[in-house]
Amino acid sequence: MTPGILAQSVLFIAIFYGIAVIWERDLGILHKLLAAPIPRPALVLGKALSAGERGLAQAGIVYLLAFALGVRLNGNLFALIGVLVVVILGSALFSTFSLIIACIVKTRERFMGIGQLLTMPLFFASNAIYPISIMPAWLQGISEINPLTYEVDALRGLMVIGGVSIYSVGVDLAVLFSATIFLVMVAARLYPRIVI
Repeated sequence: MTPGILAQSVLFIAIFYGIAVIWERDLGILHKLLAAPIPRPALVLGKALSAGERGLAQAGIVYLLAFALGVRLNGNLFALIGVLVVVILGSALFSTFSLIIACIVKTRERFMGIGQLLTMPLFFASNAIYPISIMPAWLQGISEINPLTYEVDALRGLMVIGGVSIYSVGVDLAVLFSATIFLVMVAARLYPRIVI
């Protein structure tokens, strides 16, 4: 369950990252950023990577708690680097998704409601708590397109001694990376519209 808990904590922090953009708009900071000669994808990617950095703090806390509880963690350097990459990609993906929602709804109240509405279905329609194989067929289909499933799968294969990745860590990373790039491009197009 340790990889699922880490993925959950990263998801819950990243999914509310878009509210910061609404605050930036209300304070006038966003207008200044958009007036600068910076490509929009670079702004979005910068925000995504800063969310990834926050996710690393979560990973550190979960690792300390898991170690204290006697979870057999994989101490291999490459596995640790892989976990950091997965956490950064997962945080970047869900924070960019959050940014897209913020660009569409434009108010804090609506954003908080939608954020709350999305977190639990994303979490429970993944393999964070229980394996995909025991899910009903309709939920398995949803789980297959849920990016959190691939994040948890990669973390499971990298974090825990004897942990197995169902799809392979390479496939998991490819899915997370592709989804993140796609969402960054979508967010870059929507980003200027938040000030309208």
